[in-house]
Formats: sequence, structure tokens, C-alpha cells
Amino acid sequence: MSELVVAVCQFRPTEDREGNRMRITELVADAASRGARLVVFPEYSSYFVDPMDASFALHAETLDGEFVRALQAAASAHDVTIIAGLVEAAGERVRNTLVAVDATGLRATYRKQHLYDAFGQTESDWIEAGELGIPQTLDIDGLRIAMMTCYDLRFPEVARTLVDAGADVIVVPAEWVRGPLKEHHWTTLLAARAIENTVYVVAADHPTPIGIGHSQIIDPQGVVIAGVGTGDGIAVAQLSQEAIARVREVNPVLRLRRYGVVPR
Repeated sequence: MSELVVAVCQFRPTEDREGNRMRITELVADAASRGARLVVFPEYSSYFVDPMDASFALHAETLDGEFVRALQAAASAHDVTIIAGLVEAAGERVRNTLVAVDATGLRATYRKQHLYDAFGQTESDWIEAGELGIPQTLDIDGLRIAMMTCYDLRFPEVARTLVDAGADVIVVPAEWVRGPLKEHHWTTLLAARAIENTVYVVAADHPTPIGIGHSQIIDPQGVVIAGVGTGDGIAVAQLSQEAIARVREVNPVLRLRRYGVVPR
């Protein structure tokens, strides 16, 4: 059966784009030394300030810009695939984009579909929502990876479209803003997406005080198999196709589903 070692890297992106790239390069080296083949970073890894403002458009990059080139160099140096959040240029506004990059270059992208206009925040003031469409996936060591971003976690249909596209692992880069019960929402929703779809969920957040931390890797039964606390750190776990198959044998929810059924 196929196996994949995954690392989630919890770090604090800032307005220093070069500093963010350097920190990511250091964390990739650390994760690779622990055996990781897929290394996941948070939302807005290329640039972030709080509160959000017009500087996002000034510091946005294209998909062939410095950030993606730095990811490719790190991926090539350590034989890994990297997923991270990019502030992507889109005219006067920007896109909240995830990029998956390996030694060959850009493998897949995902643009945040549901903008964070909740809990007193208005992400849509600065960000352009991604278009709905067929999810992009990539295969690494025999497991199929798909992506979604932060607030998308609250919409179960997003995860279901990824699983219907064949995903074995859902990667969730986030900047999960702190607030009342937000840690509870985060852990509950991550586990729910894993349980209801019988897939692994790999989630990377910003540390406190702006984010909540608690980046984690969750198995298809909703069990956290590796995680980070509230500060900077790396969590590593081994994922296996065998574990997914074992869970689906005893709990065949995808096969028994009667709404929008896709044969598995």
C-alpha cells in the first residue's frame, strides 16, 4: 500500500516577503530531515499584515514570481512538494491562492472560494473569490492530494467535491483568527471533514496571537495523529492508503451516499 510522510509547518508570516521566503526554506529543510515528502504551510505565507489593507495588492505576486520560484528551489533542494498560501496579483484586488510546487514547478493551484466575511471581518474588501470549477489535484507517493483554504472548512460541500475528485488527503492552509470558541470550531470542523469523507486532513495555521495555532494532521477516523501547540513548530506523520481502505471497509459512507453519488 502507498505511504506518504507529511509535515505541517506552523509559522507567522509578516510583511517581510523575503523574510517569509527564508523562514519557509529553513522549515522545509527541517521537515525534509524528518522524512517529509509533502510540506504544508499556512494561508498568506507570502505576505500578511493584520488588519488587512491595501498593501496586499502592492505586495501581491504572480504565479511565476519570487515566492513560487523560492518554493521550487526549496522543493528541488530537498525532493519534496510544498503547499503554501500566496497573495496572488489580480489587478486592484488580490486572490487568496494556494500553490502546490515541486522541483518541476507549479503543480496545482486553489483560489479561496468562501471569503471570510464573518466574526467582524470583511476579507472581501480586499480579496477576489475564486471561481468554482473542477478541483485540481496532484498525486504524491500514491496518494491524491487536494486543497482548500481556511473559511472554506465551514462549507462541507467543498471537501466533498475534493473527495469526489479522488482526494485521499485534504490540505487546509489557514489563518484561523482567534475569537470566542474559535479553537473549538477549528478542531471540530477538521475532524468532521475527515470523518464524513474518510480521508486524511492536513491543516496548517498561523500561531497566536493572531491565529490560534493547533496545526494538525488527522486520520480518516477523525483522530489527531500529529499536531503543534500555539507557537511555531512542525508536526510530522505518515499517511497510508491502507488506513483509508480499512476505514472505508467498515464505514462505507461514500459508497452508501445517496445524494450526488459518485461511484467509488
